[in-house]
Amino acid sequence: MTDVPPPPAHLDLTRLRVLAAVARTGSVTAAARDLHYAQPSVSHHLSRLEAEAGLPLLERVGRGVRLTEAGQLLADRAEEIIARVEGAQRELDALAGLRAGRARLAAFPSALATLVPEAVSRLREAHPGLGVSLVEAEPPEAVAALRAGEVDVALVFEHQDITGERSVQDPSPFTATPVLDDQVHLVTRTTDGGAPAPEGPADGWTPLRPFADAAWIAGCERCRADLVARCAVAGYAPRIAFETDDYVAVQALVAAGAGVSLLPGLALRAHRHPDVDTAVLPGARRAVRALTVGEPSPPVRALVDQLVAIGASAPAPA
Repeated sequence: MTDVPPPPAHLDLTRLRVLAAVARTGSVTAAARDLHYAQPSVSHHLSRLEAEAGLPLLERVGRGVRLTEAGQLLADRAEEIIARVEGAQRELDALAGLRAGRARLAAFPSALATLVPEAVSRLREAHPGLGVSLVEAEPPEAVAALRAGEVDVALVFEHQDITGERSVQDPSPFTATPVLDDQVHLVTRTTDGGAPAPEGPADGWTPLRPFADAAWIAGCERCRADLVARCAVAGYAPRIAFETDDYVAVQALVAAGAGVSLLPGLALRAHRHPDVDTAVLPGARRAVRALTVGEPSPPVRALVDQLVAIGASAPAPA
């Protein structure tokens, strides 16, 4: 009867890492330094790995070593094995994070009333164990909270098309994910004939020029700057009669005949007064972005993905 050699012993993952380090660095000394191991420990792991493999993996060349054919083959496979094990660990960590993790979001009011609730609902339906905390904040405050580590996502807006506005002066620490291009609307009091619909500029005419003598209702500081810039293109400085960042109050004032205003689509989706007319300003929009720092955790990534999906399918206000 022919003796059948026993199968090779189990290959230890730590020893495979050591062999891969030797192959990568070219020496036992360099591998020890790369792995932050003592050199005798590296030599011990290599000896044990040779015993487990049942074949010589290294051979001495002068004062150094080189991999044998078997050693090179195993080193190549070791890199693949380690990558697969680490990938599986990341997937397990992600699964655990989505089951018991948490995402913290700061968002401006109109997004908090429209995009965010649906995103949270979808997220909790897909991952019931995931916790989400929310805080209302205008973009500057949201960015400050993100920078301080108080939130994981800052949902912000920027009027880039006319003012060149940016939510942060130095965007390098942040990753900005586009969520929505939010159209800007002219809001006027309902009349028997309806509000005049702005048309695109032609022959020097601009959509806001007919309202040069109107009283204006301005929003937050950044929205006011956007209003002033758009009226300046029309050739005048707006006469601002009221200022409030409450889009419900803005529409109530317009309905009462106190003036006209500009509001983004999200504000009109969140609340629509029955006695106002709205018309899209051609080409006028604000960019809604989700800001994060570093590599997002699985819960944070999942929240951002939901915001993007909802932004992509967002309907225009009625």
